[in-house]
Amino acid sequence: MASTLKNTGLLAVGVVAGVAVTMQFSALAYKPVEPSMPLDQLQQLAKVVDIIQSDYVVPVEGGKLLTDAITGMVDSLDPHSAYLDPAAYRELREGTEGKFVGLGIEIGESDEGYVEIVTPMEDSPAERAGIRAGDLITRIDGADVRGLGLEEAVKRMRGTPGTRVTLTIARQDAPQPLVLTVERQEIVQKSVKAKIVEPGYGWLRIAQFQEPTVDDMAEKLAELARREPHLKGLVLDLRNDPGGLLQGAIGVAAAFLPDGVEIVSTNGQLPESRGRYYGRPEHYMLRSGRDPLSIVPAVFKTLPLVVLVNTGSASASEIVAGALQDHKRAVIVGSQTFGKGSVQTIRPIGRDAAVKLTTARYFTPNGRSIQARGIVPDFAVDENVDNDGLNALRLREADLQHHLLGDDAQEKKTRPDDIEEQMALLDSVRDSKPLDYGSEGDFQLAQAVKHLKGEPIQLSKRQTEQKLARQH
Repeated sequence: MASTLKNTGLLAVGVVAGVAVTMQFSALAYKPVEPSMPLDQLQQLAKVVDIIQSDYVVPVEGGKLLTDAITGMVDSLDPHSAYLDPAAYRELREGTEGKFVGLGIEIGESDEGYVEIVTPMEDSPAERAGIRAGDLITRIDGADVRGLGLEEAVKRMRGTPGTRVTLTIARQDAPQPLVLTVERQEIVQKSVKAKIVEPGYGWLRIAQFQEPTVDDMAEKLAELARREPHLKGLVLDLRNDPGGLLQGAIGVAAAFLPDGVEIVSTNGQLPESRGRYYGRPEHYMLRSGRDPLSIVPAVFKTLPLVVLVNTGSASASEIVAGALQDHKRAVIVGSQTFGKGSVQTIRPIGRDAAVKLTTARYFTPNGRSIQARGIVPDFAVDENVDNDGLNALRLREADLQHHLLGDDAQEKKTRPDDIEEQMALLDSVRDSKPLDYGSEGDFQLAQAVKHLKGEPIQLSKRQTEQKLARQH
């Protein structure tokens, strides 16, 4: 039953993570605007709708045609702009709030087309029902999941709180498929984890930047300082963090930087999309009240810091890594990040729908654009001792069609074009499994702690070989 996940993301049977956006919810209320499109083109659109409705082989509802036209128009702009119908708009809001109705599982798609359980969330309906990491979901309410795609499978497992879904599970050590019934419940997703990995050294992981992230991080940092009064260093883990709210990124970076320094700047067409953001409460607080960073012990402003990143680190996590790198506050370890250096603004269009529109590029404090390039680590370290695991197979922003251009001199595709090189890379990581971040077997975390101790670390074998080849 060994399988290789070809697509993973923190779904928790909620929002398809993929590459999340660095988002700002527009404060502008919906208001009518004068269309700038020439009248004859609008008339052509209306005629096409009429022709399809009157002549197409089967009846087609006019509203659907117009919705599809809007969707196609926005999708053609770049990979991160999208029309959000009521369901998608609701899911996006739930994702940023860290709450949604689901089963509480992190999932991916196996080579066979089944849904593979990466891990059940702690104390979730899935965990209580007996679902384990490595299980394969083969049927949902009796329907074969092969061919559905991950997003459709997620939709079928979501629903109303208190309702149930029946999953057929294939488990490696079970002779027969298991049939488990799981009750859907509201899941409160914690985006921040922390622990002492060994005496004197802490680990803080941020899985996504949500509304509660800055508050949760502040509490975890205060807890680490109480548990280990003699901290010598901290590892900030942003691997596979797909982004989220811009304010969350600013607050996280501000916790480790001198008060009031610049974190990020943005530049776009509209005056409201051009600005500079600093480590000040008004730039990271989403609600009025006590500054969440007021409880963070002062030691974290100067404590030696390593930031772990990989190809799955995108958007808001790149803002944090870039700010800490530019201010020479932290050493960045891991692999080059995704390279999503754009900001999306949510513009409501009516009561229930919205447009998620790319409105600006963002820049690090030193003026670097990360778009289609990403953050280059100070020390390239693979995911495992021998290779970069599943991380080596991931696409980056520069590989996506219609991606927003960045610095052309630095922008390049990251997937090898040569088919033999691709196959060799696939063979080297074929048996890799998603990494359990923070575990004893977390090789990159071990290297980060070694660096904090002043010990030599094992650098990426593949990148070292490529560098030597270029030198010769």
